Amino acid sequence: MTKFISLLFCVAFLAFTITACGPDQTPTEPPPTVPAEPGETLVETSAPPTPEPTTEAPPPTAAPVLEPLPPEPQEIEFQAADGQALLGVYYPAAVNPAPMVVLHHWAPGDQRDWIEIAYWLQNRGLGGQTDPAAPWLDSSWFPPIPPEWEEQSFGVFTFTFRGCEGGCSSFEPDGWLQDAQAAMETARGLEGVNPQRIVAVGASIGADGGPDGCFWLNQQYENSCLGGFSFSPGSYLKVPYADAVDALGAEQPPKPGWCLFAVEDTAAAEACQSATGDHYRVVQYEGQMHGMDLINPDVEPNALLLLLEFIALSMGL
Repeated sequence: MTKFISLLFCVAFLAFTITACGPDQTPTEPPPTVPAEPGETLVETSAPPTPEPTTEAPPPTAAPVLEPLPPEPQEIEFQAADGQALLGVYYPAAVNPAPMVVLHHWAPGDQRDWIEIAYWLQNRGLGGQTDPAAPWLDSSWFPPIPPEWEEQSFGVFTFTFRGCEGGCSSFEPDGWLQDAQAAMETARGLEGVNPQRIVAVGASIGADGGPDGCFWLNQQYENSCLGGFSFSPGSYLKVPYADAVDALGAEQPPKPGWCLFAVEDTAAAEACQSATGDHYRVVQYEGQMHGMDLINPDVEPNALLLLLEFIALSMGL
């Protein structure tokens, strides 16, 4: 009996030892769940993620304000592609960088025919001469620059075509085309000029040189020239006027072309009426006035008011 009790004790002790030393098999109870109210869906939530530290972006740096150049005209020497030396005059604007107007003269004269119109567009208080014999040199009747325009001053660049000092002594269409192209590129690179806001204006041979040079410039520098305004073109530079204007209108965005002519000025009438398009406008006058003769206080509609309207349209003013 004693042996049986001893054996029973050993078995019980051994079972206790195995149970006490084995792995803990007690199941982990799930966290208590709050019962949903009738009609309510329980949504299991978790702790929100720890937000990442943020660094505030520095405030944008204001664009530097550039001082305008002095208003006095500057003589500019430049060259055409064939090496021909040319002379131009730059009339700096009262803003910097400024929109630019490039003025191409007619065959009976040179860049000096534009001097008062250049001062008028520059709008810095210079000029003011009176010459009734040449209305384009008599600023007393010029319309004012609209005060509501955001920019009331334009840079202006004039130049003289080769062989045309005091009036063109010979007819050089191939060279004049190169001169117009060089003038547009030179104007684009002048100090104080916005190179993406340029318009071309011209009379007679310059009425062709303007849109010809404008389109050429946009082939070199996309969307630099915003349009061409012509007083009496005649396809004088061996480029059909309609081709130049149509090419500008086909650009993206389209560039406007405006043409002024008198019905008895045959070459100009044919040129102006040869072009079409949504961005093209023709203004017809009676008589045989040509080129700068259209810039006259007695001629209606006023050519300089039309020029201002064109500039506003082209530059989005």
